[in-house]
Amino acid sequence: MNTDFGSLLGEHSLIRALHTSIKGRARYKVKGLHNSLALKKYLELRLFQKNGILQASANHLTGNVLVLFQPDFSPNAIAWMLQNIVLDYKRSDKQLPPSTAPELIPSKSITPFGLSNAAINQLPSQIIPVAAAFSALSLGTAILNSNGLDTRILLAIQKLHTPLLDQIMVGITSFGEPPLLLLTCLTWEAILLHRRRYLQATTFGMAAVGGISLNFLLKELFVRTRPALWDYIINVNHYSFPSGHAMVSIVVYGCIGYSLSQEFPQWRSQIFTLTVILILAIGFSRLYLGVHWPSDVIAGYAAGLVWLTVCVVYEYLLTQKATAEC
Repeated sequence: MNTDFGSLLGEHSLIRALHTSIKGRARYKVKGLHNSLALKKYLELRLFQKNGILQASANHLTGNVLVLFQPDFSPNAIAWMLQNIVLDYKRSDKQLPPSTAPELIPSKSITPFGLSNAAINQLPSQIIPVAAAFSALSLGTAILNSNGLDTRILLAIQKLHTPLLDQIMVGITSFGEPPLLLLTCLTWEAILLHRRRYLQATTFGMAAVGGISLNFLLKELFVRTRPALWDYIINVNHYSFPSGHAMVSIVVYGCIGYSLSQEFPQWRSQIFTLTVILILAIGFSRLYLGVHWPSDVIAGYAAGLVWLTVCVVYEYLLTQKATAEC
């Protein structure tokens, strides 16, 4: 539902509603917010101080503001509130010289790289779980490969085969096939560029191209043959280790899931859960179809997780740097 509040706020309205069809959630276009980190901070600070506002996120790249509010508020009331906040910001900006303008955000200590110490200090808490997951996956790969468990696991999975499950697994594995992955990547990249999210578009392109290239190099390095325990029902080529479906899916779908969780923080747990289910299902489909050893899939997840983390941290640091320079 698109609603224009110009008639309510006057012909020179600074606020335009973009989406108000979900109760307790509305998105607005704010005039002057585009490329203004100062207004972004001011809006978020003022909104957080308002009773009844559950969450507010201003995006200076798109000029949009997402507001989650209690049911007793109306989208019209939020629009009025945003209008008044922007007007206050403009009056303060005109009346106060730069030397006496109030600090809206506490000053930060900046490192030689242009990043705040707070931004740098937040990285360990985010990287430690990833490092632990990578270590666990690497250990699992070594155990499977050294104890002959690869073959036993595949033979156990073979007992699950049914004609219906065969078709389901072929459908699931198609989400990691080059044609569908290429279509997914191009579609998501186009969405990001259309919404002027150039940093996210750059990060996603780097993640996808880098993940595919790294997988190809690793396959050429290890030159491991695929299992041949039964006849394949799909066509496969190239080497087996690490699994390209596992590695590239965790990079591509993980990157998309991360972006969606940033855009819709109120659904973060659901987005995370669905993303993990999809990635795990793709990996299991490769085992079910007998085209990869279990250690191939686990190693693919480990390598993909590292590359995905590199790309996410890259985007995070550039975002923090842009904020610090404001």
